[in-house]
Amino acid sequence: MKRILSLIDIKLIRFIIVGLINTIVGSTIMFGLYNLLNCSYWFSSASNYILTSILSFFLNKYFTFESKGWSWMQVVRFAANILVCYLLAYGIAKPLTLHLLAGMSRRFQTNAAMLVGMVLFTGFNYLGQRLFAFRQTGS
Repeated sequence: MKRILSLIDIKLIRFIIVGLINTIVGSTIMFGLYNLLNCSYWFSSASNYILTSILSFFLNKYFTFESKGWSWMQVVRFAANILVCYLLAYGIAKPLTLHLLAGMSRRFQTNAAMLVGMVLFTGFNYLGQRLFAFRQTGS
């Protein structure tokens, strides 16, 4: 229980601030591609995460987790975390939302699935960045 509570601190608040910035930028990209340009669910959501992950890397590295060192392994861990979180979150969100909203239009279901995916991704991503991508040695 102490380990779980130790994850609730200033880093979480900073992560939420960075997340709000990424959410505004990413939602504009994702919903714009899907609803205005008629791109697919996967292309729209992936474009969001590819583009905002670059911003997220630098903001979370230096602002949220105050990670001073630089290594390609950290970049690889960050990218792997994003990929796993994305596939997990959106892989869960789409079938779950399609099932729960079976009577609704396909466009409504898919927009809802993207929202659910965003929520799942945020939780998975915080844990992955804190415990894997930007983990502090000795903690």
